[in-house]
Amino acid sequence: MKTRDEMKRPDEKLTRNQALVFDCLSGSEAPISAYTILDRLRDHGFKAPLQVYRALEKLTEAGLVHRLESLNAYVACAHPHQDCSHHGMTAFAICEGCGAVIEFHAHDIEDALGELARSKGFRPGAMTVEMRGLCAECAAGEA
Repeated sequence: MKTRDEMKRPDEKLTRNQALVFDCLSGSEAPISAYTILDRLRDHGFKAPLQVYRALEKLTEAGLVHRLESLNAYVACAHPHQDCSHHGMTAFAICEGCGAVIEFHAHDIEDALGELARSKGFRPGAMTVEMRGLCAECAAGEA
């Protein structure tokens, strides 16, 4: 597992709370909710959800964290040096067996969805795609 210093962009300055939230997410094997983060950080002085949400907002803006809408949970970015906050589309494959999340970019799909949206008069901004299914390990276990 990468440390916070290995994962963050060199120009990124994190506050104490942002660093603690980022470390909590980076150390997690699966996506976690803001309230789970709060529970895990109470011994570090976190008392209110607002502390976690503020940190998550800044980390998301910096492209270091992603929110998984379908799970109402967060994950540390798998490749923060690619500036996901300004990328366009980020896709996630979410394993329903073990909870693992695989993050990737698919430029051909992003281009196709963008073109489809524009053909309907819609100007797309950021896109997030979430797929649910089984990772290779869980699928092998079912065979």
